[in-house]
Amino acid sequence: MADVQQRTVLVVLFDGVQSLDVSGPMEVFAGASRAAGVSYGLRTASLDGGPVRATGGLTLVPDGGLADAPVPHTLLVPGGQGTRGSHPELTGWLRAHAPLAERLVSVCTGALLLAEAGLLDGHRVTTHWNYCERLARDHPAVHVDPEPIFVRDGRLATSAGVTAGIDLALALVEEDHGRELALTIARHLLVFLRRPGNQAQFSTQLSARTARREPLREVQLWIDRNPAADLAVDTLAARARLSPRHFARAFRAETGTTPGRYVEHVRLEHARRLLEDTAEGIEQVARASGYGTPEAMRRAFVKTLAAAPAEYRRRFRTPAPYPDGTRRPASEPYERTRT
Repeated sequence: MADVQQRTVLVVLFDGVQSLDVSGPMEVFAGASRAAGVSYGLRTASLDGGPVRATGGLTLVPDGGLADAPVPHTLLVPGGQGTRGSHPELTGWLRAHAPLAERLVSVCTGALLLAEAGLLDGHRVTTHWNYCERLARDHPAVHVDPEPIFVRDGRLATSAGVTAGIDLALALVEEDHGRELALTIARHLLVFLRRPGNQAQFSTQLSARTARREPLREVQLWIDRNPAADLAVDTLAARARLSPRHFARAFRAETGTTPGRYVEHVRLEHARRLLEDTAEGIEQVARASGYGTPEAMRRAFVKTLAAAPAEYRRRFRTPAPYPDGTRRPASEPYERTRT
């Protein structure tokens, strides 16, 4: 029997680390290692090899010190409150050793440590939404994208907070060993393998502020509930009983986005949900989401998600259940149940 190639994963620990940023990805890699022919060698290390205190109060005991850690295939730097401030000894170690790893990964604000070490300059990255502005301000050579849940840029992979680290780890397993294994792990962890990296960190309703004024707030709710309606600015302004110019200015001031951009995001999100959770045809989804034609919806998907609707559905749909209620494997095609 041929030897199994082992990909070593080294997770850096420090006081104030977010324990879920550590355990989430490690559970994914550990789950993958249970499959035949797959091996991830997991190791944790702190600067001095001593225990660290996580933000949630857990004490994590590493396998050893960073000075004694072998060069890993994947070096993973988690986030947490301990990433704030200056960390010359830790970032010095990262600066010297991270370039030796085949793959460099950060979860949440672990990106702040990589940026402090100068390892993100010239790269497109993301981090937790609440720290994207700080990362961009403090490190102008880093191209910060606040929208995606994770970003791949060559050997570098960065993710948003907590659960996004699980999404990224699943994507890395899929890259290493294929989609079927990643799906198996996702089912075991009771998560869906359906979030592409360029899915927004927030839904439209969360990323846009809720308007304070009642007419504008009512218009927001009406847009959310009626994506297929006439949502032109003139129509929305009439619902708010404002002139189009006044409405557009007030909407942007109170929500942080323009009416047109908000409508685009609501329609895309509605179409995504239908593609993920129903067996409606592409033309039906396009009409129900306000696009009018499949081609208009295709352009919106390619522009925002870099995938056509049919490809998006193939990759990220929720498997339909069998007639007895058990869950159908995501890799198995399904048709609408006839009654």
